[in-house]
Amino acid sequence: MASATRALLVAAVTAAALFGTALGATYTVGAPAGSWDLRTNYTQWTSTIRFYTGDELRFQYPAAAHNVVEVTRTAYYNCSSSSPVATFPSGNGVIPLAAVGTRYFICGVPGHCAGGMKVQVNVQSKVVRCRGRGARQRCTQTTPQPSSAAQAGAEPVLALGLAAVVGGLMLLY
Repeated sequence: MASATRALLVAAVTAAALFGTALGATYTVGAPAGSWDLRTNYTQWTSTIRFYTGDELRFQYPAAAHNVVEVTRTAYYNCSSSSPVATFPSGNGVIPLAAVGTRYFICGVPGHCAGGMKVQVNVQSKVVRCRGRGARQRCTQTTPQPSSAAQAGAEPVLALGLAAVVGGLMLLY
């Protein structure tokens, strides 16, 4: 294999790995056993997942029965949707977790938050570190992988990036 082809292959694999870790995972709130409803225990659901920058939350629910309101910490603990940070009424909202910090979501339908329809999400930083130079560069993600319970509600992205890279390499030959 020529050194130029080898360098291209290493660069492509590194790019695919970084692409996959940068995009993160999409977590369907309450999955796999529940959804955005009055039956799901969201404290228990979040206890099995570590959320990182680049991840997304998907809220799925009947729009006629519920909504999602992002609120401040105080509004979360008081179940108040009177001054929302944002409102997601569609029934299939996808919310990117772009920054480190705690995010608070409630159902704004009267009585639903008090009935347990609220979730607090702690978003941590995702750090990729690279060592070496050129073809010897090795990059690793310093965040732990999600548990198998968390992965049940996540949609992996890395496979898509790797498939695109392999398809591109096949075109070269």
